[in-house]
Amino acid sequence: MMETNSIPAAGRLHPHAIHAAAGQPARHDPRRYRQVAERICALATESGIRPGQRLPSERELAAALAVSRATLRQALTSLELGGIVEVRSCSGVYLRATLQAAQAPGPGPFELLSARRMIEPELAAMAARVATDANIDALLAAAEAMERVRREEPFDAAACELADRHFHLTLAGATGNGALASVLEHLWSQRGGLWQTLAQLFETELLRDETIADYRRIVQAIAARDPSGARHAMRTHLERYARALSRG
Repeated sequence: MMETNSIPAAGRLHPHAIHAAAGQPARHDPRRYRQVAERICALATESGIRPGQRLPSERELAAALAVSRATLRQALTSLELGGIVEVRSCSGVYLRATLQAAQAPGPGPFELLSARRMIEPELAAMAARVATDANIDALLAAAEAMERVRREEPFDAAACELADRHFHLTLAGATGNGALASVLEHLWSQRGGLWQTLAQLFETELLRDETIADYRRIVQAIAARDPSGARHAMRTHLERYARALSRG
């Protein structure tokens, strides 16, 4: 936690700014982190924080804005991608430029995961019912390729993203329904810079091992023609990622 005297006088949270931010009614918008990003900008402006000065700690900001640390981190990441703040390891968050509303086009990571959790378990169940032997062979090959990439050292995040995408789209293709496969492909195309930055934060060796095990269970259930098992395996996989993304 940042010590109070580490924040320049002009950079301390103004009491009025804290009360105003905390007093705002919560809005049930799935893109809440964008609203939080705008409120961080407003807080910094009202508190007189200038470019080059450090913002309060995550704990202080989360308390002042009455939001979770996970939502706050999404907001700070969107501001960083927009060039408004700079996150320095072991130092804090610094204002980089004149404040403006953060721009983060497209759906956020939690929205994408929510959509995928509605769609992909059913795709897995459908694949278990209708996939051909060739489909299952292709899915097994995609899972094995993903495992090789995740086991490689040093870890290659870009290669992992491509292998992950290939596995999920191969599964969608195994349903034989081009419309559903296109929906999933569109969702994957929405994974932008904010998703990639957050993914690097929560990616761990344990999560990699669990993901590999998830893929094996998904393929095994589809190969066994077990729709219920395939649905459960995919839901477990996506919920694991949702929990990892929400940590903090």
